[in-house]
Amino acid sequence: MSKRKAPQETLNEGITDFLIELANYEKNVNRAIHKYNAYRKAASVIAKYPEKIKSGAEAKKLDGVGAKIAEKIDEYLATGKLRKLEKIRSDDTSSSISLLTRVTGIGSPRFLLVPLADLRKVEHKLNHHQKIGLKYFEDFEKRIPRVEMEKMEALIHGELKLLDSEYIGTICGSYRRGAASSGDIDILLTHPSFTSQSEKQPRLLHAVVDHLESVGFITDTLSKGDTKFMGVCQLDRGEEEEEYPHRRIDIRLIPKDQYYCGVLYFTGSDIFNKNMRTHALEKGFTLNEYTIRPLGVTGVAGEPLLVDSEKDIFDYIQWKYREPKDRSE
Repeated sequence: MSKRKAPQETLNEGITDFLIELANYEKNVNRAIHKYNAYRKAASVIAKYPEKIKSGAEAKKLDGVGAKIAEKIDEYLATGKLRKLEKIRSDDTSSSISLLTRVTGIGSPRFLLVPLADLRKVEHKLNHHQKIGLKYFEDFEKRIPRVEMEKMEALIHGELKLLDSEYIGTICGSYRRGAASSGDIDILLTHPSFTSQSEKQPRLLHAVVDHLESVGFITDTLSKGDTKFMGVCQLDRGEEEEEYPHRRIDIRLIPKDQYYCGVLYFTGSDIFNKNMRTHALEKGFTLNEYTIRPLGVTGVAGEPLLVDSEKDIFDYIQWKYREPKDRSE
């Protein structure tokens, strides 16, 4: 069955490709989010269309495809290209900025076509986020060896303990599943004084970020909100000869009563999470990154259940506990 479906998934690939490229251009160069959303919606609808599109008029019948996009589809079908895209691709500034969608993790890697020297020529046109991406481009492209991740984990736990012994922090993702290397550091943070019933407490996150900055671990800030920090960190090389690369780091503050559902979710893998959610439904529960709740006879979810550990979640759905290293599939 999957073999018969595969060709359909690429029937209109050329159209969806140019729509996604236009979407990324509008978002990253023009900051036109409404146009970005329009192109993305059209691409999504067309990607699911089960037949090869033969005209803009045919595409226009689909929800999300307007007259202007239909015109572009007609041009592409007639010529195999798009004048607007040809112009965008020939413009160094546009191409250079688009490249940074890879660096900062906010877009497609297909734009990795422009030399760094060209990027640096247009640095004055970049936003703060993109300038950081350019500054540490080579470092961000490198994987983080597990031994380095372990050193960062030890440092973070040590500093959290110094700041307030009640903080709980967990590095999630593939690192927690035992991977030999990682792409970045994703930390989930909580504190007993912060629950889903209490008001937001950004000071809990900001205190940690400020402290890690004061000891020289966090070097740059991309964004700092009430519950999520995105930035850059670097280990002190100590007596070692070579400096450690700069690494991307995200810290999320999660209410204590939702923490272990969050840890489970952000540890992954995606396949494991999907299988666990399916099993939970079979056992009469709905599970997501925030809570696990029982489903009533009408299918309406009840109040969130008390969760003090990941094992509690496994116990509720009567599933044998699996260590993080055993959750890759």
